[in-house]
Amino acid sequence: MNSVGEACTDLKREYDQCFNRWFAEKFLKGDRSGDPCTETFRKYQRCVQKAIKEKDIPIDGVEFMGPNKDNST
Repeated sequence: MNSVGEACTDLKREYDQCFNRWFAEKFLKGDRSGDPCTETFRKYQRCVQKAIKEKDIPIDGVEFMGPNKDNST
């Protein structure tokens, strides 16, 4: 699935691959020592937020998800 912003699609795929690898190889085996994909997620999140602004997509009332629910960029 592509991202909301065409420029963000590669970042989305990179994050998805990182997360799926971490989830399968670490988390499901009991290693909950951290998420190595946090920085990749933040890059993707910033890209999506920029695309949303550029496309003038209304997001009032939408809660952002992610590490620490940090949507201040």
